[in-house]
Amino acid sequence: MGLKSVLCAKIEMKANKDVFHDVFTNKPHHVSTMSPLHVQGFDLLEGDIGTVGSKICWTYTLDGEKKISKQKLEVVDHENKVLVLKEFEGDVTNKYDSFKATLHIETKDEIDLISWTLEYERPNENVPELISLLDFIVGMTKAIDDHHVN
Repeated sequence: MGLKSVLCAKIEMKANKDVFHDVFTNKPHHVSTMSPLHVQGFDLLEGDIGTVGSKICWTYTLDGEKKISKQKLEVVDHENKVLVLKEFEGDVTNKYDSFKATLHIETKDEIDLISWTLEYERPNENVPELISLLDFIVGMTKAIDDHHVN
């Protein structure tokens, strides 16, 4: 049995929280335009954009290397602004036993926050925590937020 880990980050938003939720549920193909240093492409593999069960593929650059992530959309909750993506194939699942990312947009004390939670399982202690991936996601999130403010 592997080693389960959870990493979380919360980023204060400058743009409207509805806009950010809309980007990931209805316009993920625009992410590469808003954050080109992080994400270079998006493809819909199966289903419809923003629909539970649909399968997508991201191409991105992490630590100077081109990567891919094929994910299945497990949860879309428009009311609570929650999106859950589970990787079924790609660079992360080549090294890790499982990987799931949850995006939640919330308001606390009148501050809008973008919350990312990464849940994954490492096969052993020699496989590193996904700190650089969390840093990547924070950078991408800030770039998308800046795009909407400017």
